[in-house]
Amino acid sequence: MVFRRRDQQPLWKRLLRALWPKGGWARAARYVRHRLQRLPDPPDKIARGLFAGVFMTFTPLYGFHFFLAALLAWILRGNIVASLLGTFFGNPLTYVPIAVISLQTGNWLLGIESDPEDHRWVGQKFTAAGRDLWDNFLAIFTPAEADWQNLSQFFDEVFYPYLVGGIIPGIITGLICYYISLPLIRAYQNRRKGRLAAKLASLKAKKKAKAAGRGASAD
Repeated sequence: MVFRRRDQQPLWKRLLRALWPKGGWARAARYVRHRLQRLPDPPDKIARGLFAGVFMTFTPLYGFHFFLAALLAWILRGNIVASLLGTFFGNPLTYVPIAVISLQTGNWLLGIESDPEDHRWVGQKFTAAGRDLWDNFLAIFTPAEADWQNLSQFFDEVFYPYLVGGIIPGIITGLICYYISLPLIRAYQNRRKGRLAAKLASLKAKKKAKAAGRGASAD
C-alpha cells in the first residue's frame, strides 16, 4: 500500500507509544493547547467543546468517548473538534486516578460500603467482564451455556458506581478547564488578530509607497 509504513514497528513499541507518546505527554499537551487556540470559533464555543470532552473522560464508556463528547458538544453548541481534543485529558497517566475518584464518589452517592483496597482489583473486573462478553458471544455458536456472573458483578460493583460517581468530578473538572481555557483562548485570538491587522497595515503601506514611487518616476 502507498501510505503504509515501510518499517513496521513491533507490538511492544506500539503499546509503549500509546502509553508514552513520542516527545512525552508534555509535548502532547502543548500540541492540544496549540490546536485549541487556533480553532476558528469564538472562545466560549471552543471552551464549551473542551468541557464536553473533559467531562466524558470521567465516564466508564471507554471506546465511545469521542462520539459522546462530540454529541455533548453539539448539544451545548460547543466546538466539536475541541471536544475531541478535550478527551485527551483521559490518558494512561490519568485514567487510574479518574477511576478511583469516580468509584469512590459513586459508592458514596449510592450508599455502598466498599474497601478502598478493592480498587486495586478494578482492572481484573474489567478483564473478567470482557471475558464474559466474549465467551457468551461464542456460546451463540457453540453448545456452551452463557454465564453472566462476572458481567453482573462488574455492572453492580464497578460500571454503575463509576457512571454515577463520574458526574460530579467530571462537571467540576470540566468547568475548571472551561474557565481556565476561556481567557487564554480569547487572549490568543486577540493577539493573533492584532498581528494580522498589523501585517495587513504594513502590506498596505508598502503597496501605497510603491505606488507613490511609480507615480514620482513617471513624472
